[in-house]
Amino acid sequence: MPQLLEYVGSVHIFLGPYRGNPIALYLNRTEMNCQIGPRAYPWNDVVGSGETPNKAAADFEEKWKATGLAADMYSGPSWEGGIKPERPAPPKPPAAPKPVASTAAPAAQPVDESN
Repeated sequence: MPQLLEYVGSVHIFLGPYRGNPIALYLNRTEMNCQIGPRAYPWNDVVGSGETPNKAAADFEEKWKATGLAADMYSGPSWEGGIKPERPAPPKPPAAPKPVASTAAPAAQPVDESN
């Protein structure tokens, strides 16, 4: 039996000076992962996937930004139901190299006997 789609948010596209209708985003849960995407043509090819709905939302946002729309041509995605896009943690900076401890004895300094 197929899973029912869950409404999880929307994206609002502006068509020039006109305000278009919002496009609904739906969540499809499978046993292995979650997929978020719109069902309206031509935007239905942008689908975010991840292990959890939050990871799928972050993947959808990244793919949506790559569609070629300028940032002023749309608003959102606006998420419902407590979905917060979970982005991967930034890479940790490389650890500073530890100074190498010398094993040789320190050199003896000459004694000034001019006094």
